[in-house]
Amino acid sequence: MDPAKFMDAPESPVDVEKLEIRVIEALRSVFDPEIPVNIYDLGLIYELDVAPSGEVEIKMTLTAPGCPVAQTFPGEVEGKVMGVPGVTSAHVELVWEPPWSQDRMSDVAKLQLGML
Repeated sequence: MDPAKFMDAPESPVDVEKLEIRVIEALRSVFDPEIPVNIYDLGLIYELDVAPSGEVEIKMTLTAPGCPVAQTFPGEVEGKVMGVPGVTSAHVELVWEPPWSQDRMSDVAKLQLGML
């Protein structure tokens, strides 16, 4: 068998799933500057796509369009995700539709904020 044949083979779905779990863990280490809850449980991550190549695409929002960190926060999130072993690139797109609401929060976040 020629080992070079397998060098470009994509990772198995299990590896992608494990990488996605590690990316989510990294996202849970980033906190909204105005609300003491991580951005994942706060519901700011609208879409997370992890490719077998290690490329990560994220669509996220902020709690309010006028948030003072709107210009810098996506870069901070990208940096956190790039620190995950296995991630080869990360791109965060800031989106405003649909608008964020408290309905997007996980039960964990609601419990942390005394809403449950």
